[in-house]
Amino acid sequence: MRIIAGRYGGHGLKSPSGHETRPSTARVRESLFSLVDARIYLDGAEVLDLFAGTGALGLEAISRGADLVTFVEQKANVLDYARANAEKLGVEDKCIFIQADAVEYLRQYDGPELDLIMADPPYKLDEMRELPDLAIPKLDVDGVFTLEHSSHDWFDEHPHLMTSRPYGRTIVSLFRPPLPPEDDAEAADDPDAVSADDAAASSAE
Repeated sequence: MRIIAGRYGGHGLKSPSGHETRPSTARVRESLFSLVDARIYLDGAEVLDLFAGTGALGLEAISRGADLVTFVEQKANVLDYARANAEKLGVEDKCIFIQADAVEYLRQYDGPELDLIMADPPYKLDEMRELPDLAIPKLDVDGVFTLEHSSHDWFDEHPHLMTSRPYGRTIVSLFRPPLPPEDDAEAADDPDAVSADDAAASSAE
């Protein structure tokens, strides 16, 4: 497994043998970041990598310019791989490593608004359907939440879904916070606001 692009593109990453982790494939990671790059600037971004595993997603974000990534992984021995990979790249000063249940961490998160939250949970996670609604309030107004899931879970009717793309058995879905109200919408709610038609009528009189 390697970093795909950016400053550390081509650098290898350590991962445990066996089935202890299910890292995103290079194709999925490349496609995910293409979708993200089309929507936000990663330069200077603050990122949350949930179900971080060996840190491939978060370290890819750092390679592409992210300033700070928090890695949340429940298994201590797996999180050690993420830490070792960050040290190997020399980017540990841009990383925070937290051993915790990712869903509970997200529920309780009360830090700064984030530019990017990424989640690559087990496909049979009980809380899979809750994740977008838990993540979206933690984002900056221009932020993005990415979720990798199987075809058994669909979010087509979610009001804040931007796009979903299938890659084999994996689907990458991107969500964003609700857009802020437009100035004209705010004016429409203002009882003292004068419409353009009313103003024109007054001038004619």
